[in-house]
Amino acid sequence: MPELSVVIMATDNEQRTVLQVLVDGTSVARTAHTCASFPVAVSDPITRRVQAANPDVLMVDIPADNPSPAMRAIELLHQELPDCAVFAIGNLNQPQVIVNAMRAGAREFIERPTTTTDLLEAFVRLTTAQRRVQKEGLRGKIFTIVNAKGGSGSTTVAVNLALALQSAHGSSALVDLAPLGHAALHLNVKPVFNLTDATRNLHRMDSSLMESFMTRHSGGLQLLAGSSVPAAIEPSTTEFVRLFDMLVAHYRYVVVDNSSRLDAVSRLVANLSECVLLVACTDVASLWSAARVQQYLGETGGRERLRLVLNRFRKVPGFSESEAENAAGVKLLWRVPNQYFAISSSIDRGTPVMEQSQTDIARCFSGLANELTRDDINVKREAWSLFKTV
Repeated sequence: MPELSVVIMATDNEQRTVLQVLVDGTSVARTAHTCASFPVAVSDPITRRVQAANPDVLMVDIPADNPSPAMRAIELLHQELPDCAVFAIGNLNQPQVIVNAMRAGAREFIERPTTTTDLLEAFVRLTTAQRRVQKEGLRGKIFTIVNAKGGSGSTTVAVNLALALQSAHGSSALVDLAPLGHAALHLNVKPVFNLTDATRNLHRMDSSLMESFMTRHSGGLQLLAGSSVPAAIEPSTTEFVRLFDMLVAHYRYVVVDNSSRLDAVSRLVANLSECVLLVACTDVASLWSAARVQQYLGETGGRERLRLVLNRFRKVPGFSESEAENAAGVKLLWRVPNQYFAISSSIDRGTPVMEQSQTDIARCFSGLANELTRDDINVKREAWSLFKTV
């Protein structure tokens, strides 16, 4: 592993010294420069000094009592040094700070107090990801499917969308984030491992181990199954971030079945997604719930990524699609026709409707996949990380 050049930015003198000792102690990185304050503009002398150092890694310590200057510095320097990886150092008990740091451009969020092992693992992840990006030239996109209310059909949409993406593009994965996962039943597979197993082994995760936790469907789709029993202990926000960073490094498209889950994790994954599909029906209760769900997910940013999918759609006299958009507060993207018997039978048999390729409902999901990826067909996507604005 080549030696990495690191610039450390921390307003606390003791923390700055500690970080320098830790960086130099990894034996794979060296401190090229340290800064005692944050830059406020491109013309700031601090910005010019960091540019002159030309680091591989910029390490920014985020004060717990006033994170805003550090966030602005991350965003500014990420724009000025796009090839430099930004590592944010902060408290894991501030999930909104973690999300804001990621959106600003941080690639890693490392817990304070930091250890040499923490930094070494982050440096290894960085160089591994760089080698993979150089080889493949792209990283994946996440599409998250959320229920407006229980029973709206998010799992059906997620499973069939994932199969459609796999059929059209290959290299697709489905992640079941539901508190009690049903995706495996829809696909008629029996997972040996699930999401909990993967998050417990993040400290030693690589591409080979990642694949071992996935369950392969006959169509080639890879499933990271949800829990078969309600989980007593949830992984931390940072663990979910690392998991999804590895997934998009390995797969071109990652579909997430969020089901009716509404918590810090669902907000985080929504923020990391290319598009969030809010699945609702045309009844009053469903559209009322959709408005509340979009408000909840949008409170931490990214509301512009939400789109409405009307499931079991049928024309209702006197009720227009624009009224559905207004009621939900979300722009309509797609309609899934009301074929309840075909869908319910496919779930009971464990044969998704996408396997019935000549049917209208299968063509509907293929069309949704095409709509979500229409800009990807002839355009090679730039490499990115989840800890970077998408």
